[in-house]
Amino acid sequence: MSTKNKIALVTGGSRGLGKDMAISIAKKGLDVIITYNTQKDEALAVVAEIENLGQKAVALQLNAGDINSFDSFLQQVTQQLHDTFGTDKFDYLINNAGVGIAKPFLDFTIDEFDTLMNIHFKGVFFLTQKAVPMLNDGGGIINISTGLTRFTAPGSAAYASMKNAVESLTRYLAKELGVRNINVNTVAPGAIATDFGAATVKNNAQVQEHIKAITALARIGQPEDIGGVVAFLCTEDARWITAQRIEVSGGMYV
Repeated sequence: MSTKNKIALVTGGSRGLGKDMAISIAKKGLDVIITYNTQKDEALAVVAEIENLGQKAVALQLNAGDINSFDSFLQQVTQQLHDTFGTDKFDYLINNAGVGIAKPFLDFTIDEFDTLMNIHFKGVFFLTQKAVPMLNDGGGIINISTGLTRFTAPGSAAYASMKNAVESLTRYLAKELGVRNINVNTVAPGAIATDFGAATVKNNAQVQEHIKAITALARIGQPEDIGGVVAFLCTEDARWITAQRIEVSGGMYV
């Protein structure tokens, strides 16, 4: 079965991992809807890059932590599906949007906790719930987690806890949506050189050397290391993969 004209929705697709996911998915022959929170110009640049690959793309604004905005957002998705793609449903939902707050457990505030919770778990839970009726049977959901659910690093207690919740949710969704032949998987990146989390991995040479020393493949991860795996999960080649946590870390702490 061809993936031509199938559609993927990537939250947080204007930069970093989400940008590479969107472009990698387009290279597989899918059309793409991306969301952005504040970086509209960057999002439009991603749309232009996807269009240059010969696929259709649109960018929509979404605050992934504002649950009350999801109904109006999905109304916009429905309108774009009709106007731009000539359909009423899409095929793949990639829950990627996120922020990083790295602080010791004892210093974490309630507001910081709520920010992470709303974006990384509550938002994922309810956006997915509201989007599932818009998914075609035989489609898929990919939730982005983190290697920090397997190994630990100081300052990540709250973030990793939310992602652990998402990994558990992934397995439940796989069970409940399997009747519609919808695959649900988690992709868990290791340390990647992006602007996420104050760009520590990208810009700190000392951190980079530490990561190389604890990684089997002995280098820093790049966005394209993740995007290709997510794109693979948006193809028929991945049709028999569901309820899995796929860590893409180069073998950190093995």
